[in-house]
Amino acid sequence: MSQLDIRVPAVLLRIDPNPFHHGTLGAVRSLGRAGVEVHVIADGTASPVSRSQFARQFHLPPPPGAGAHDISAVLHRVAARIARPAVLIPMDDASAVAVGRLRDDLAPAYLLPDAPGTPAEHVADKAALAAVCAAADVPHPITLVPDSADQVARAVGRLGLPLVAKWSRPWLLPPGAGLRSTVLVGTEQRAKELYRRGDEAGSPLLLQEFLPPGRDRDWFCHGYADRSGALRGGGTGRKLAAWPRGAGLTAVGEWTPDQQLQALAERLVQRLGYRGILDLDFRRCGASGRHHLLDFNPRPGAQFRLFHDSAALDVVRALHLDLTHRPLPEGTPLPGRRFVVENYAPLAALRPAPGGLEHAWHAADDRAPGRALRGLWSRHVGRRALERLWRTPPLAASPAAAAPAGDAQLRVVRQASRPETSGTRRTELSDDEGPSSR
Repeated sequence: MSQLDIRVPAVLLRIDPNPFHHGTLGAVRSLGRAGVEVHVIADGTASPVSRSQFARQFHLPPPPGAGAHDISAVLHRVAARIARPAVLIPMDDASAVAVGRLRDDLAPAYLLPDAPGTPAEHVADKAALAAVCAAADVPHPITLVPDSADQVARAVGRLGLPLVAKWSRPWLLPPGAGLRSTVLVGTEQRAKELYRRGDEAGSPLLLQEFLPPGRDRDWFCHGYADRSGALRGGGTGRKLAAWPRGAGLTAVGEWTPDQQLQALAERLVQRLGYRGILDLDFRRCGASGRHHLLDFNPRPGAQFRLFHDSAALDVVRALHLDLTHRPLPEGTPLPGRRFVVENYAPLAALRPAPGGLEHAWHAADDRAPGRALRGLWSRHVGRRALERLWRTPPLAASPAAAAPAGDAQLRVVRQASRPETSGTRRTELSDDEGPSSR
């Protein structure tokens, strides 16, 4: 018999149109295998997730950038079709922020964690995160918020190059604008170019210290903060490989218990009074050895299935159990267990893992998504290659024309700070701060 109350369905909400979001598939499988009826509000037309036998139904999502009214309308339409209360699980930051704002409007059609403390919108806002870390005594790279081009120059002088540029509220970035949530910036000119696009981006630009990647430096912590504030269903892990290399999402992760990191996460949750699923990204400073918090994601991380313990508990099952007033089983961690995303780390997917291995796409009891991925991903890669080919300048063009000026290996980077980081605060630049104040 299932541990979960299978009379209560689950609804997964994802506004981000990414068709290769393997975290959504992980949630579909985790709940579906337990007998829960799973509905997905996301675009499934070109996604391998829609092939899963564990997804009861896909529903059309609100468009990217939709307002609260449109998101509410979609959720209420799906609730009317299901015709009974359901557990609602946001799968991206935009969804988590929207659900937090609509909490009162969505009850009682949806079951959601109590929110006595800091809301999802506050922790997802990267400008507010530094202040949150300072209050909780959690290390965080010094973050500067310039309000003029001159202050951008002062920030560059203080932080040095390269540095990391982030948009405070990346879920507000307009689709098709060519703006990335986080970039590694190599010149002052490039930093100023990004700053000038602040109105277009919809939120302030942050400039942050950069801590280089390295062996055993990228870590994460997942968990579900239950009604008492205890973290359940997760653990701490290392990022063994990333896509893009050294700077992106987890391509290969390993469950690696770290008591100091776990204590940081617990302290942060208690300080904030946060309730619900969380995914924390850390980078360990090579000089001090301290873990610096880089992102607080108020929803499941894409690799959450890494933390599937001996009692078959993970964060989405913990959420469902807690919201339906079912006891959460006491399992034991499975150190050494690995999670591999096959399209980003194909060779790692073939290697055995003594502690256990879970693939993002392939599963013996749900083969269709893995088969679909191979064809869809091949076409996706081919299309991207052709796009790059068409954008490649003639051989006679200057080197400066071949790449965006000022970017040091332009890529999305979730992790960022510097070895000499000593601050845990958000710092507003004042007019009298110059390069010498570093």
